[in-house]
Amino acid sequence: MNYSIGEVSDMTGIPISTLRYYDKEGMFPNILRSSGGIRIFTEDEINIIGVIECLKATGMHIKEIKEFLFWCQEGDVSLHKRCKLFYNRLEEVEKQLRKLDQVYHSLKFKCWYYDKAVAAGTENAVKNLPDSEIPADLRKYKI
Repeated sequence: MNYSIGEVSDMTGIPISTLRYYDKEGMFPNILRSSGGIRIFTEDEINIIGVIECLKATGMHIKEIKEFLFWCQEGDVSLHKRCKLFYNRLEEVEKQLRKLDQVYHSLKFKCWYYDKAVAAGTENAVKNLPDSEIPADLRKYKI
């Protein structure tokens, strides 16, 4: 199926300007164009966009993503490099998840803290509570 840039933007939530940038950067090497020069997106470009967004979410820079997409164009000769890249990204996401888990629990502690303060009408009611009065699952996240 073929899609216009507007349809792809609507489908993916990615601004048209970003899709144009990706094309300008050569990230859609086989994109079709109409006789008037309008981009015609296919499932191939939709799949590439999915990979780009996935890798961006791991903290990869566009330059690195472009290199990965070039490796894909190389075919089987770059399989080991591509495999290694995804293991590296997986490791990076695992680090991010550990950090987010810490943030999540710290926020849970603060929610508990302020729920108690609001219920008591004063922060003084919880400000200097001994650890034994803090729920066990939140103690180590006290901030």
